[in-house]
Amino acid sequence: MDMRGIAAVDHPQSAPPTAPASGDENNPPAVGNCLPLAGGGAQRRRVVSRRIAVTMRTMWSHGAGRYALVALGIWLLVAFVSLFWTPRPLLETDGYHVWAVPSSAHWLGTDGTGADVLSWLMAGSRTNLAIAALTVVCSGALGLLLVGLMVSRSHALASVSVAVVDALISIPTVLIALLLAVPFGASAAVVVGACSIAYGLNLARVARPAALLAARSQYVESARSNGMCGFDVLVRHIVPNITPVLAVQLSMSAGTSVLAEAGLTYLGVGVGAGVPSWGHSLATSVKLINVFPLTVLWPGLVVTLVVVALNLFGDALRDAADPVANPALRAMVATTVPHDAGREEASDGR
Repeated sequence: MDMRGIAAVDHPQSAPPTAPASGDENNPPAVGNCLPLAGGGAQRRRVVSRRIAVTMRTMWSHGAGRYALVALGIWLLVAFVSLFWTPRPLLETDGYHVWAVPSSAHWLGTDGTGADVLSWLMAGSRTNLAIAALTVVCSGALGLLLVGLMVSRSHALASVSVAVVDALISIPTVLIALLLAVPFGASAAVVVGACSIAYGLNLARVARPAALLAARSQYVESARSNGMCGFDVLVRHIVPNITPVLAVQLSMSAGTSVLAEAGLTYLGVGVGAGVPSWGHSLATSVKLINVFPLTVLWPGLVVTLVVVALNLFGDALRDAADPVANPALRAMVATTVPHDAGREEASDGR
């Protein structure tokens, strides 16, 4: 019998010990900002719920995090309310009050067609929210797919993936949108597609160092030697270790997609003319900014506040979800992990 095979099986990094800081694929040790989740399914859910609660409390205790939560909460609330109510119907125009100043009849004034500015901003919040959410989902999926290829065990595949990402990341978002608008026309899908491609490439480039560090760790090698496929390794071991990077990059992607929608709509390759959006409100009002500046002020102010809130949300989430930077989360883990480890030792003894 090959004694080297016996030594590999009996090595403490390959065999599943009872301590939670082992190389066991079910309870991997903490690498970077990842924390082990021990215990059964119910225990895992309780631990995750406690971590979320501690993270949210920490974000609320800081001014930047409180502003981000309040601003994003108002955005979600306005988008929901606009499904059922707006101060004026969107198709209603008042030809006698064109470019009107704010009044009791039109709280934020009217635009060049006599449409109510506040109603269009409220309805546009739904469009921008959908664009931001879809951009986060699509760019996150593309970025994680590229990360998995860039940290692959195949050296040739990893090298080709890195070269492709480095080559494509230099293409501007506007150029991608123009290329997509030629066959598909101006629509919100063009904005989502252009932003998803551009931000997905950027996410993969930024997250690669942290993902490569996790992919070369001992517990990932142990999981692979035990037969875990590459997708499971990516989802269960690599992604949790790059969560802080993902939080910041995806929040920046959401904020930048709001700016991109406004810019692309102004260029004529974004949201269509009949679809309410913040970019549409800016595009229709900027022509007479010197004469009627208030109509440009309101959508510009809304876009600025939301983009700042999204960027601050990512930074606050990164700091609050990191046990190294968050003493409350670190203290919670210190009281949770030993308890879970004891439960595992008792179950192993039985």
